[in-house]
Amino acid sequence: MFPLHVHTAIGGDAAVLTLARRAVAIAVCASFVLGGAAIAAETINVGYAVPGQIAAVTPRTVPQPAPANPSRGRSPSAPSAAGPLPRELIVPDLVAMARTGITAAQVTILGKLTAVRAVLSVDGAQVTINGERATVLGVAPQAFRSWTPPVTAADTSFWTELGNGELAASNAAATRLGLTAGHVYQVSGAARVSVRFAAAAVLGLAGVDAIVDPRQAAHLGLADNVAVLINAPGADLAALMRQVQSIIGPQGRVINLLPVVTESQLPVVTNVPAGRPTSYLALYQDSAAQYCPGLSWTVLAAIGEIESGDGADDGPSTAGALGPMQFLPSTWRVWGTDAFGQTGPPDVMNALDAVPSAARMLCADGAPGGGASLAAAIFDYSHADWYVSEVLALADEYAQEYP
Repeated sequence: MFPLHVHTAIGGDAAVLTLARRAVAIAVCASFVLGGAAIAAETINVGYAVPGQIAAVTPRTVPQPAPANPSRGRSPSAPSAAGPLPRELIVPDLVAMARTGITAAQVTILGKLTAVRAVLSVDGAQVTINGERATVLGVAPQAFRSWTPPVTAADTSFWTELGNGELAASNAAATRLGLTAGHVYQVSGAARVSVRFAAAAVLGLAGVDAIVDPRQAAHLGLADNVAVLINAPGADLAALMRQVQSIIGPQGRVINLLPVVTESQLPVVTNVPAGRPTSYLALYQDSAAQYCPGLSWTVLAAIGEIESGDGADDGPSTAGALGPMQFLPSTWRVWGTDAFGQTGPPDVMNALDAVPSAARMLCADGAPGGGASLAAAIFDYSHADWYVSEVLALADEYAQEYP
């Protein structure tokens, strides 16, 4: 999986924050006609890392990102078109759409709005792939890579192939369209083009079947800049939406992608484990049960994913935070715990120490009380309202995945 860079200074120090991918299902009921082709954007599902899918935890070892899938039919002589792994993954908070497209000048203005940290414009249209209708986006690979789910952003070969002019599809679309990696298919838009299918992947945008690079987008006649993704953490989104609407004009549409976090019953593990956990899923569950009874393990899992991608990026952050739970040295001196029967001083880089230490800190702040007490404890972990919403939304997703 790809490391998510949300480095926070714990315990009241200043925070340096970038964004984790939001784990929510977003209804985007929008249909519009662009360049003679209808694009239906129905549901965007922003993916997240599942703790049971990552490497096992071992003492004094931090798991590394998983390697790319070696089973794809790739050309070994293909040049390396993909750039380095993105330094951060970006969450769309709003999407702006217009029937006639959004101009480059408008995109520039959107990017300069107060509280907007990032924008990304995409081309798009409906085309025919292997005889079936499909919604395709035209994207700049390295730019769009930062906006995709962690497992996809981590796969350098995937982005190299996309940059070489190949077609990539969502897993569901690849099955529906009968696509096999390494095979060449006819794609018909404004022109009929033979395109090699690179791979299926988690695109994080349900309703979007496939993506191509700008060169293929031009060949297929995809409509330019049909939508702009907007990242604006902590913004007054109602006010920002009005600003965006005024920029793109009355014919456009602005949709709020920010999840609404509601109070839900998060699962609590009550059985205190024996021995050391061997996966992050077990680590979160065991740490909550043993070091903070009453705390839902899903909260620890959400913080661990947001802070370091479950140990894939353990810092140091620019604020000096370290380890899978991103403790500042000053805070670690207070809460550092030598857990699960290990000996020696607590190690901030060791997940078997760091996760229980985070549980102890949350417990002292009243997290097991749930509701406002839990929100306050999360806020103390990182002083930002949006961070509380991120953690609770992701915890709820984990609760649904592992009831």
